[in-house]
Amino acid sequence: MRWYGSTMFDPYVGCRVVNCGECSVTVTDHGPTEGIPVLLVHGFPDSAWLWRHQIPVLADAGYRVIAPDLRGYGRSDKPQDVEAYQMSKLASDLVAVLDEAGVERAHLVGHDWGAALGWYFASTHPDRLMTLTALSAGHAGGFAAAGVAQREKSWYMLYFLIEGLAESRLPADDWYWFRSWIGRHPEIETWIADLSRPGALNAALNVYRANINPETWITPPRPLPKVEVPTMGVWSVRDLALTETQMTASGEFVSGEWRYERIDEASHWIPLDTPDQLNRLLLDWLGTH
Repeated sequence: MRWYGSTMFDPYVGCRVVNCGECSVTVTDHGPTEGIPVLLVHGFPDSAWLWRHQIPVLADAGYRVIAPDLRGYGRSDKPQDVEAYQMSKLASDLVAVLDEAGVERAHLVGHDWGAALGWYFASTHPDRLMTLTALSAGHAGGFAAAGVAQREKSWYMLYFLIEGLAESRLPADDWYWFRSWIGRHPEIETWIADLSRPGALNAALNVYRANINPETWITPPRPLPKVEVPTMGVWSVRDLALTETQMTASGEFVSGEWRYERIDEASHWIPLDTPDQLNRLLLDWLGTH
């Protein structure tokens, strides 16, 4: 088996492009091809690079680790129309990625929008999953149940919905507002470099615009079937955007096994801030399912 223990691990070594119909996505694939599949799904403003601390650990444990750049991000195609980023289309991309890899069922680990997509995928394609692990972002119903405290944290989402305004203001003055909002996270220069590429910022923001309607802040979200697969939610105390309640309340929307874990030292970016703790959780969770 290939050894993945290097601290300089690059997920994109040997990556490939998968045709998803209306666009193509870049996919990284590591570990033994006969290993149990784990699908890692990033969110805003990341790419498969987010998982560089998880991929080698999971691969060394014998898992086949598949991590796509979602459409609009990383090295994948970046359609410029909002409708291209509807949750149903993002889910179709995941189906195409699994089909191309010859994978019938996988564990799914998602962060941020990747977690939101994971919740949707688990509700609409339960036959393709063994488990769901949602990092940071809970179920849409949990978000709604979190009340005013969550909406106060989510003010930036409404800002992102205004086409043209966010594209002009976010990069202004060397990304001053973005830097102030995110804080001094070590990954910020990588995010800014990625979002500065032609079409990248508009594409990244379109995920919000295609899937958030301000009316849903005061009305219940569209109902989906409860999640049947075993599900673990992981939230971090220093999350700048999401409350603990939106995650703990998500258990009400899981009909199968539900497990909740809280990480004290991480910001919103759990895979980067506390990789060892997350890796231990994943190995324990996946190893028992």
